[in-house]
Amino acid sequence: MFRLKGEELRSLSIAGMASGFTALFGAPLGGSLFSLEILHHKHAVEYYKAIIPAFVASCFSYLVFALIIHLGLGPIWDLSAYEYSGIFDFGYAVLFAMIGVVFGWGFIFCTKLFKSIFKKRPIPIYIKTLIGGILLGIIAFYFPITRYFGHHEINELLASDFSLTLLFAILIFKIIAISITVTSGWRGGFIIPLFFVGATLGIIIHQIFPVINLSLAIVSCMAAINACVTRTPMSTTILLATLTGFGHFIPILFASLTGYFLAPKIPFISSQMKSE
Repeated sequence: MFRLKGEELRSLSIAGMASGFTALFGAPLGGSLFSLEILHHKHAVEYYKAIIPAFVASCFSYLVFALIIHLGLGPIWDLSAYEYSGIFDFGYAVLFAMIGVVFGWGFIFCTKLFKSIFKKRPIPIYIKTLIGGILLGIIAFYFPITRYFGHHEINELLASDFSLTLLFAILIFKIIAISITVTSGWRGGFIIPLFFVGATLGIIIHQIFPVINLSLAIVSCMAAINACVTRTPMSTTILLATLTGFGHFIPILFASLTGYFLAPKIPFISSQMKSE
C-alpha cells in the first residue's frame, strides 16, 4: 500500500512480526527480540536496525491487547517461588537443559517423520487434515490436557497432581500432537506448546528428584527446548522471565544458551536455513 522498499519494508515487516508475537506472548520486550532473533540472518545488523520500530509496534500492540482482554502486569504462569541456593543452581540449569535438548531433538525428528509421511504421496488437503484431525482427536480424548496450544493448560498442569506415568504419557503425546498439527495442514504454532512440553518435563524431573527446585527445573527445560528448536536464546530468556515471574535471569540464560549450542546443525525453521 505504501510502496515501501529496502530498509523501510524490512523494518515494517519486522514491526508487524513483533506486534504479533507481543499479542501472543503478552511480553513487549520478548516479542520484539523474538521477531528479530528468529530470522537468524547472517547479516543480523540489518535486522537490528529495525529494533526501535519493533519496540514501538510491540508497545502499542501490548496496549491494545491489554485493553481488549483486560490483561494486567505480572506473570501468566503460576510457578512456585524460587530461592537461589548457590552456584550449583547454574550447573543444575545446564543439566536440566541438556535433558530438555533431548526432547527438543525428539520433537524435530517427530515433525520431520510426519512431514515425510504426509508428503510421500500427493494427498489432498482435506484427506490430510481428516487424518490429522482423527489422530489429534484420539490424543485429546485420552489426554484432554494436551488440547489447545498450552497457554492456560500450563497452569492446569502446575495445579494438578498427576502420576509420573501419566506425565510421561502427556509429554510424549503432546510432542506427537504438535508434530501432527504443523504437518497435516492444521493451523497452529509450536512455541507455547513447546513451553508446555518443557513444563511437563520439569515436573517429571522434580517428581523423580524431589530435592530439586521445581521452578528451576521447569524454567530450564522450557528454555532449552524452545532455544533448541527456534535458535532464539536471548528472546527465550526474556520471554520466560516475563511469563513465569522467575526472579533470577541468569539461570534461564544458561539453559537457553545450552539449548542453542546443542541444537541440530540444520535449522528447524526454514527461514533460518536460507540464511545459513
